[in-house]
Amino acid sequence: MTTNPTSTATPPPARAGRREWTALGVLMLPLLLVSMDVSVLYFAIPAISADLEPSGTQQLWIFDVYGFVLAGLLMTMGSLGDRIGHRRLLLIGAAAFGTASLVAAYANSAEMLIAARAILGIGGATLMPSTMAMTRTLFTDPTQRAKAIGLWSGVMTAGIALGSVMSGVLVEHFWWGSVFLVNLPAMALLLLLGPVLLPESKSPEPGRFDRLSVPLSMAAVLPVVYGLKEIPSEGWNVRYVVSITVGLLFAALFVHRQRTAAAPMISPALFRGRGFAPSVALNLVCMFGVMGSSYFTTQYLQSVLGMGALEAALWALLPSVPIGAAAPVAAQLVQRGANRAYVVTAGFAISAAGFALLSLAGTDSLWLVLTACAVLAVGGVTVMSQIMDLAMGSAPVERAGSASSLLETGAEFGGALGMAVLGSIGTAIYRHEIPSSAPDVAHETLGGALAVADQVPGLAAVAREAFTSGMQGAAIAGAVLLAGAAVLAAVTLRRVEVRERACETPDAPSNLSTSGVR
Repeated sequence: MTTNPTSTATPPPARAGRREWTALGVLMLPLLLVSMDVSVLYFAIPAISADLEPSGTQQLWIFDVYGFVLAGLLMTMGSLGDRIGHRRLLLIGAAAFGTASLVAAYANSAEMLIAARAILGIGGATLMPSTMAMTRTLFTDPTQRAKAIGLWSGVMTAGIALGSVMSGVLVEHFWWGSVFLVNLPAMALLLLLGPVLLPESKSPEPGRFDRLSVPLSMAAVLPVVYGLKEIPSEGWNVRYVVSITVGLLFAALFVHRQRTAAAPMISPALFRGRGFAPSVALNLVCMFGVMGSSYFTTQYLQSVLGMGALEAALWALLPSVPIGAAAPVAAQLVQRGANRAYVVTAGFAISAAGFALLSLAGTDSLWLVLTACAVLAVGGVTVMSQIMDLAMGSAPVERAGSASSLLETGAEFGGALGMAVLGSIGTAIYRHEIPSSAPDVAHETLGGALAVADQVPGLAAVAREAFTSGMQGAAIAGAVLLAGAAVLAAVTLRRVEVRERACETPDAPSNLSTSGVR
């Protein structure tokens, strides 16, 4: 057998060393805090209300404006990072996030706090896609990249769980502004070490920034997220249905703009990779299950089992313990030859089993509910870590910010949709189970029923049973959906896995760009 002297093997990607892993550790701090800020006000709101005396509408905006601004700007900031550089955008976002945290901590009016929370949302929208894009730049070796993205997924998931607990502990020992001041050391560390440890990366030919896509993307995202988040508590009000419809119309305009613009914000070329579009869709479904289940479990601990807020938050931390092992185990399986499609399928199947366990819960099933939550979380992190690694590996480095922002925007939609759909199923069953003779307020929510329970003998027990029945029905629906997602993952990702492995062999041409400033 003769060897062609002119043939050259593709050199393997450079492996990351101590410097890159240290840089990843620095990136995880802002990611943790950005995800924690989603839930950090859970226990601080009563103290804020007593101090600033906001109106009911202002209190809602204090709580929600961060998530709305974050969701609305993710795609804009991801695309902007591809153009001006992810390190530069990350440092700008860190400075904005830190400054806004300081302003929020010492806000002396509701309006000032709302404005500060909005700026925090802007900073968060720069930090989330930038941290993922920088992770993609730092780790070009597929094995190391999988581990790094698995860590990214675990930190983001853990941050949401830790936010409420940290809020309770800080408010109990300090004043409410302390929940914002904890952001400052991490942002200062990022500003200090980022320029030294993080390489800059951006598209070499970014094209002109499409300014029209910015308002179109926000008009597409914000009305839909708003409507979906309000439906679980308010029902299918015409206002929310119209809001979702308007958002979907703008989404169609946004997609049309991306397909026809000379330099679109989100390049349609991203979807030409076989693994990218299925990854975005499956990540959305995964977050549907994760956030849809949390809508019930937090209420179950407090309103059904009668726990205090801080006690419930501490118990809710237990399911987070096995999360740390889920992503590394999934990555190890893929590295040892397991087909990624089947690992993702197994993750969905595990989450479906978690919903199945939740459907068996009664009004006194603390450990069963916690076990179900743990199983759900393990399956969810398994899916997210592998899906994100597949999507980011399919996207060129110069479009890593756009790819990351699409995944994260899809996750926002999925979470809101999960709470809306599963919450509506649970609410419908709850209202059907409540006796018609009960006060009107008892037909709305479990909290309303408990508020008037002293006036109606036996109402509290009936309402708790009704809520649990609603949770069981929603859990069955969630289990069916995620079981379907498992089948979908096996079908859509099976061939993607084969093609990705082929790209790793010396004789197969690779269509993945791994260029970056090192």
